[in-house]
Amino acid sequence: MLPDIDSLALFVRAAELRSLTKAAEASHIGLAAASRRIALLEHRFKATLLERSSRGVDLTPAGASLLGHAKALLLQLNQMQVEMSDHAAGRKGALRILANTSAMTQYLPGDLARFSKAHPDVRLVVQERWSPEIQRAVIAADADIGIVMEGNLLEGLEAFPYRTDHLSVVAPGGHPIVRVERPTLEEVLDHDLIGLESGSSMMRLLAEQAVVLQKSMRLRMQVRSFEVVCRMVQSGMGVGVLPLQAVSALAEGMGLVIQPLAEPWAERHILLCVKKDRATNPALTLLLDHLRT
Repeated sequence: MLPDIDSLALFVRAAELRSLTKAAEASHIGLAAASRRIALLEHRFKATLLERSSRGVDLTPAGASLLGHAKALLLQLNQMQVEMSDHAAGRKGALRILANTSAMTQYLPGDLARFSKAHPDVRLVVQERWSPEIQRAVIAADADIGIVMEGNLLEGLEAFPYRTDHLSVVAPGGHPIVRVERPTLEEVLDHDLIGLESGSSMMRLLAEQAVVLQKSMRLRMQVRSFEVVCRMVQSGMGVGVLPLQAVSALAEGMGLVIQPLAEPWAERHILLCVKKDRATNPALTLLLDHLRT
């Protein structure tokens, strides 16, 4: 017999609030009823899930294991409810889109806005992720379409061209590197670098090219967003390498200078990827056709 969904939701609240009393209040039930629900869960799994104390509750090892599964299940149930509501309202359902930062900050918002205007009966759910994570999610059917940088595509994916971007160095106006009209990466690597997190496809590309040049990257710090890279560059902590169009507006507002890198590999191709053996989905076909054109 499967565990009760309301009890799982109560367990998640108790774990996050670290209090069964607060979880009961948030669930609009009495404390005795909440205790009974947790006891039934523990009986169902034959394991203690919460350790009670005067300070509240703490997860046991079994409770910590259950928490991730419970959150994932509740999220899927919520998505199911939303999609069924879409069908009940006469809409064609939802498309789940995962896109990398380059696409999100350059072309995708406008493209999706035009699609939504033309197809208001298709709801779009968009999240930003790193390219490798996106590929895995599309293969696992956790996303309908992924927008990633070219590179080693995972087996089981079908890819289509989308857009291109050009990597450029971003630096304060008086920095020596911006005096060069088309700097090379070798010249950039002579300076401290503000980079993105290692999971980004761009940082992997820069690391690979640095190995070819037999030079090390003087990474001063690694951050998650283009804006934070620009903020750190503005403060004088180093220079950044970012897609030209993605940071043009940011750089102009911060008094930064952008110079495109000279190497051919600095022009990158952005791809649309979908699962090869995906089920037929007219809404997805419409979106793919829209983005490809």
